[in-house]
Order: sequence, then structure tokens, then C-alpha cells
Amino acid sequence: MAHFSTPDAPRFSVEVYQNEYLPEGGREVNAIITVTSAGGGATAGPPIPAPARGGYEDAPGTYDSASGRGGGSPSAAVVIMVDCSGSMDYPPTKMRHARDATAAAIDTVRDGVAFSVVAGTHKAVEIFPGGGRLAIADPLTRAQAKEALRSLSPGGGTAIGTWLLQADLLFDSTDAAIRHGILLTDGRNEHEEPQRLRTVLDACAGRFTCDARGVGTDWEVEEVTGIAAALLGTADIVADPAGLAADFTRMMETAMGKEIADVSLRLWTPKGAEVAYVKQVAPTVEDLTARRVEAGPRAGDYPTGSWGDESRDYHLCVRVPAAEVGQEMLAARISLVQPVPDGVGSPPSPLAQGLVRAVWTDDLAVSTAMNPQVAHYTGQAELAQAIKQGMNARKSGDAEQATAKLGRAVQLAAASGNEDTAKLLAKVVDVLDVAAGTVRLKAKVAEADEMTLETRSTKTVRVKK
Repeated sequence: MAHFSTPDAPRFSVEVYQNEYLPEGGREVNAIITVTSAGGGATAGPPIPAPARGGYEDAPGTYDSASGRGGGSPSAAVVIMVDCSGSMDYPPTKMRHARDATAAAIDTVRDGVAFSVVAGTHKAVEIFPGGGRLAIADPLTRAQAKEALRSLSPGGGTAIGTWLLQADLLFDSTDAAIRHGILLTDGRNEHEEPQRLRTVLDACAGRFTCDARGVGTDWEVEEVTGIAAALLGTADIVADPAGLAADFTRMMETAMGKEIADVSLRLWTPKGAEVAYVKQVAPTVEDLTARRVEAGPRAGDYPTGSWGDESRDYHLCVRVPAAEVGQEMLAARISLVQPVPDGVGSPPSPLAQGLVRAVWTDDLAVSTAMNPQVAHYTGQAELAQAIKQGMNARKSGDAEQATAKLGRAVQLAAASGNEDTAKLLAKVVDVLDVAAGTVRLKAKVAEADEMTLETRSTKTVRVKK
């Protein structure tokens, strides 16, 4: 996908927070980059008129990009993938809640947005609108889609890669700028090899974004969070199926708020400098370092996905050539860019830019002071890692390691004001001394509480102003 911003697209801004001073010979430059988009207006523009009924061969309300029929090209498209494997029948109310949640999501799709619903088992079946196409949302197609949900019934296995490939094919039928999936599963991906899911995720990365949800407690945290990470979406647990409708509504509302697609963080560094890492650190921690795509001499692009009215933070670490006191240099230039379609004009101007500097000084007090934003997010990244290591140790029976890591997590959560994570930790450990990070592992922990802590461990809080 490659699209340009329009006059109604959001305005981007970049703010850089850093201590630019280094000691003589110092090489590592750290900065927090806050990217904000605002003022874009409605996601998909004005509603697209519904097609005249019976005016062509397609199913009512569908869009065919090849022929251009279906009321015009939508600027947003969504595919909802619902797990219909046999385990969705245990308890039977789970499938009913999944249908209700999907109906709620359909009700939230705005007029003019292209959409489809896929039933996922060991295969992927389009239950609406069918025929490898997407429907254009209007009162009639929303009603038809909700009626089609009656056909959702549990039975069969789980092959999530197949569901994602079907979504990718559906997105290929439209030239919508915003392409977003919502995926619900209640079990493990048992009917395809783990490598196949990984291969599918690699193939779909950059083609559409996807939120993933696990309902109940019989699914794998790493599978669900891995899908969201690869496809630049969100991951969460819905332990009680009764909460699915509210969660699906929120997800779809957020998807409807996206206004500009395929935005990349472009990083230029001078000769002799190298990028140590680039991480998103708010609203969640996600390492983007390995996802770099070269973009010209000494420049690389890091994907950020689609944007609406929102703000995110990124941690950049660059190693520069050592220099003497009094010297200064541009350590990095950050730009927000969109790709250019092959053979279509010259690159558009950056959506926003920011500069990271390095200045060498012999003032030890100045050069050793850590910028508050950098310090905060360094702690948040450590918090996520401590939870992961602590929970892994707990599962493997290493109580000493689990106690140490989860104790450190309690300490970091309190210090940073991450109250939500602190509450989740308190369901897994008894906190004896917050400041010291002294804890005792609980003898019995509900599986849902364990999985919630693991799934939400990368969620961060921003620096208090």
C-alpha cells in the first residue's frame, strides 16, 4: 500500500527530548521522539453513496476495484475474523458472545467503509458478503451482515495463518488507504505449523494492520501478541466472553478514527554513526529496530502503521563517532514520511521533522544528567522485560528468579506511576515493600490473571508533566 495524505489528513508534529551533552569521547546519544497527529477530521471522509440496487451483477452493496463499481473507491476497509473452531462451543455462550461482539463491531463501521466478516477454523470462510469482495457499509449492508452472523457455528480446528491470508486477499480487492483487521481466537493455533503463521505474518506486514484478541484462557499469549506486533495492532485478553461486545466496539471505533496510512519514521544519520535501536515506547513497548527498510544513503524507514488523532513516543539510540570537548554535530534527523507509488512523481515533503544533536562538554554534571523522558521510558522498557522474565521463571519453577524479577517489576511500576500494571502484579505476588521491590509469590494465581499480566506487560504510561 502506498498513499499520499490529502488536505483533510492530520497534521503531524515531532518533538525531541534529550540531553544533547556528552563527555569527551562519549558516543551514545539517546532521545525520546514524540510524534503527534491531530486535526484530520473524519477517517474515511464523507459517506460514500450506496450503489443502486440491481444496476450491476455484483451482490448488493459490494465494491469491485477492477470495474470501479460499487459507489466509488472506499478510503477504509476492515475485515473481522471470528474464531469458529470447536472449542468456541465450550461453554456454548462463548459463540453467542462472539456473534454479539461482531454485530456490535458491524454497527460501528461508518457509512462508506468497505467491510467483510470471515469465519475462521482450519479454513477461512467469508460469511459476508462472499465472492472475494468487500461490502460497502450502509444501513442495508450492516443489517445483511448481522443476519449472516446466524451462520456462525463452532466446529473444526484453528489455522490462524489461513484466516490472515484470506483477509489479505480481501484487502487486495480494494484500493482503500486504511486496511485494518480484527481477529478473535479462543485457542491455540494447532492446525498449522508455527513457522507457517510466522511466514504469513511476514507476508502480511505492511499490507494491513490488525488487532488481536484472545477470549477465555486457552489461547497462547505469544501467538496473539505476536500477531499484533507483526501487524502493528493491539493485543489484549477478554477473559470473560461477556466483555467481547464492548471490546469489539472500542476496537472498531479506534479503527474508524484512522485517517492516514503507511506512515514511516525515517531516520537519517551522518557518516560514521550507527543506529543502536529504535523502539516505540508509548502507548506500548515495541522494538522496531529489525524492521528497518533502507531509504537512501544513511537513511532507513521504520513502520508505524496508520494514524488518527493520537500521540506516540519512540526511543532512539544512536552511536556517533567520538569527538573532543567543544565539538557538536547533528546525530540524527527524524522525518515522518509516506512511501511513493512506483513511478509516480517525486517524493512528497516530510509530514514533520525533528533533529537530534550531540555536543561534547567537560562539564560532568551536565553530561551525566539523564533527560527525564529518556529515564522514564528506559524504566518502562525494563518493566516489560522484568515481567516477561519473571513470569517465564515462575512457569519453569525457578521461584528465586521469579521473585527477583517480579519484585523489580513492582518497584519500576511504582516509580513510574504505572498503576494499571502495579494492580496486575499484585494479583500474582504479595507486595511486602514497594520501594525495595520485596515480594512473595502467591501460592495460587488465577490463570486469567497470569495471562492478563503477560498480555498487557508492554503497556506503558507517559511521563507525568
